[in-house]
Amino acid sequence: MDRIDLLIVGGGPIGIACGLEAQKKGLSYIIIEKGPIVNSLFNYPVNMQFFSSSERLEIDNIPFISNEAKPKRNEALEYYRRIVTSNNLRINLFEEVEEVKKEEGLFFITTSKNSYRANNVVLATGFYDLPNLLKVPGEGLAKVSHYYKDPHYYAGQKLAVIGASNSSIDAALECWRKGAEVSLIIRGGEVGKRVKYWVRPDILNRIEEGSIKAYYHSEVVRIDPGEIIIQTPKGQITLENDFVLALTGYMPNFEFLKNSGVTLSEDANKLPTYNPDTMETNISGLYLAGVICGGMETHKWFIENSRIHAKIIVDSIISTTKKSNNKKALSDNA
Repeated sequence: MDRIDLLIVGGGPIGIACGLEAQKKGLSYIIIEKGPIVNSLFNYPVNMQFFSSSERLEIDNIPFISNEAKPKRNEALEYYRRIVTSNNLRINLFEEVEEVKKEEGLFFITTSKNSYRANNVVLATGFYDLPNLLKVPGEGLAKVSHYYKDPHYYAGQKLAVIGASNSSIDAALECWRKGAEVSLIIRGGEVGKRVKYWVRPDILNRIEEGSIKAYYHSEVVRIDPGEIIIQTPKGQITLENDFVLALTGYMPNFEFLKNSGVTLSEDANKLPTYNPDTMETNISGLYLAGVICGGMETHKWFIENSRIHAKIIVDSIISTTKKSNNKKALSDNA
């Protein structure tokens, strides 16, 4: 394949925004996505409703019209898919990037299907692929999942939901309403402060009335085929259990970042190195976009505050290219 100006790793909303901006500014580009269009959003729970309003999820000033002020997953899938198809964006789906390597000023990208050469690369890979593991015996049992999709699956079952974030609380409420017997296991002393403001009163009322049993200041000790053992302030207790939803958050693929040459902070946040004015990492021509910029601080960046990354990156690439061309012209004329 011929050398391209920009290869974008990740076909989520921010990767799509980068492709739109590159296309608008006349750069040759391609987006590589390991799953379907906006793979992470596709894997969200079927009934999920965004915290953000629709206009905050828009990219490139393309209107996002939703039935309610805060759109749902199916509406977001339709919105971003139509952007890709209507603008004829160059995107290769179900193709996973395996390696990004720079040699003599040029990036060589190897994927599960092909190889590419690019002057610049954007990593817009998000954080939804790697769950934060509990690291307890039994976590590998088939009844344990770190992803939640549809409440119907848990109807009539004894379900333990681990976590206190939006994903955990949404799952607990939805599954309870479909007939599951739900226990919430929360490491801290309360439901998370960042839980959607219209959902938090709902879960607190369900806990108060006893419909959902919450175990605060508690952690999982072991998961067995028919039970789950948790450590509570009153000691260890054993709950009958059919399924476990361990919704304890996710993290970026730090190994991929490091293997691509990006340095990370040595503290627990593992913040990748980049210039906020250009989004360029410590590797010249290698950029970051979207939530991946926050390392373990996955609550720091969202679609609404990182969609600007696309314009910043493409403007930086164009500016750097012009400077390089001017320098070469001066050298040739010397």
